[in-house]
Amino acid sequence: MQFSTTTQSLMSRSLHQWQKADNNELIEFILERYHALHREQLPQAIQLARRVEQAHAGDPNCPEGLAEHLSDMFQELESHMMKEEQILFPMLSTASYPQGPIMVMESEHDEHELALQHIEKITNNLTLPAGACGTWTALYDLLAELVQDLREHIELESRVLFVPEEQLAGRCCGGCQ
Repeated sequence: MQFSTTTQSLMSRSLHQWQKADNNELIEFILERYHALHREQLPQAIQLARRVEQAHAGDPNCPEGLAEHLSDMFQELESHMMKEEQILFPMLSTASYPQGPIMVMESEHDEHELALQHIEKITNNLTLPAGACGTWTALYDLLAELVQDLREHIELESRVLFVPEEQLAGRCCGGCQ
């Protein structure tokens, strides 16, 4: 995926720097950097997982059920992102703080974290068996990116975007001490 020059420069920002950004800038970044990326990563991971499960059925290291788990996860994440894009982000872009929808999103973030932990469990913490094929290697490399990206995405929303501006103003992330 290619990112715009603006997004590439924004990707290197720390949470502390994002706390100073306005919601519109942060929302644009989240949409381009994370929402678009997850919509590419998960279908690719599902396809690779199906291939690995089919080719290595019976291997005790095979992550059986991974493709189905990723499919379920993609449906849940897609629903979550659509709610953000259609309901929550427009509200946040007008500087309102919709506590109810934010609470729902935070609860779903907890569910996404559990889904990531399940990936780690059935893949033995993304540990490849000796002699793993190229498809299996590509799958685990992609899953490592997905896990990291989704956790960064959740952290950025939970620790910056979903925090009322008046709380951000007096809060220090610890990096300035």
